[in-house]
Amino acid sequence: QVTDLIPLPGTTPEELLLTSRQREVLKLLARGASNHDIAESLGISQATVRVHVSSIMRALQVDNRTQAATSTLARRLAESD
Repeated sequence: QVTDLIPLPGTTPEELLLTSRQREVLKLLARGASNHDIAESLGISQATVRVHVSSIMRALQVDNRTQAATSTLARRLAESD
């Protein structure tokens, strides 16, 4: 979507590196969801969730999913809605 390309005010550099789907995965990860829960919620396979989590970790430059889930971006996404 075109709107995915336009950063909102307050957007962090890390957030610009993530696709909208990766931001959805990160939001659920920050809320404590397992890969199975994320897959069910988004209608994707657990293998796809693992790929997204790996990409998120690489973009945020963290070593594990806990660090990704507790990142500033993840907390901000989890509090949205």
